[in-house]
Amino acid sequence: MIRIGILGSTRGTNLDAIVNAIRQKHLSASVEIVISNKSDAGILERARSFGLAVKHVDAAGLSREEYDRHLTSVLSTHAVDLVVLIGFMRILSSEFINAWHGRIINVHPSLLPAYAGMMDLNVHRAVLESGDMETGCTVHFVTEQVDAGPIILQKKCRVFPGDTPDMLKQRVQLLEGDALVDAISEIANAKTA
Repeated sequence: MIRIGILGSTRGTNLDAIVNAIRQKHLSASVEIVISNKSDAGILERARSFGLAVKHVDAAGLSREEYDRHLTSVLSTHAVDLVVLIGFMRILSSEFINAWHGRIINVHPSLLPAYAGMMDLNVHRAVLESGDMETGCTVHFVTEQVDAGPIILQKKCRVFPGDTPDMLKQRVQLLEGDALVDAISEIANAKTA
C-alpha cells in the first residue's frame, strides 16, 4: 500500500476519484494528509467530508524554501510515500523537489509537452485557438522545470466544433481523476515489484 500526501489550493475535485478508488479497493493506497496553503480552500472541506486528516500550512512571512521545509516536515510526520498535487498553486522549491525526487506527481490539463506552463482556462483557450482535434490531461513526475517531468500517462478526449474553453475544461476534468488513480496505481505496483 502506498501512503499519499496531497497538496492543493483549489476545490480539489480530483480528490473524489482517489478516495472512491481506495474505498472500492481499486487502489491500494491511503490518503494520510491533505495540506493546503489556503485556509479556505475547497479541498480542505472536501477532505474533511471524507474524514481525512487536513492541515492548513500558512506561507505568510516564509520564504519558498522555509515553507517547503515545513511541508516536508508535515509529510514526513505522516510517513508519506507519494506527494500528489491537486490544483496546488505554488511553485515548489528545488530543495523540496530534490528531497521528494521521483515521489511527486501532478496532473496537467493538456497533452504535454503542449501548453506546458499554462493554467486553467488559458490551456483550453489555447487548444481551441490552435485548432487541435484532441486534448486531454497528463500525469507527470514533478521536476524543477515546470510541467517538464517524465510523463507517467496521458488520457485523451476529442475537441468538438463549437466547444468553449469552459466546455473543454469540464471534459478534461472528467479524465483527470481517473488519470491520477491510474498513475498512483502504476507507481504503487512498481514500488512493490
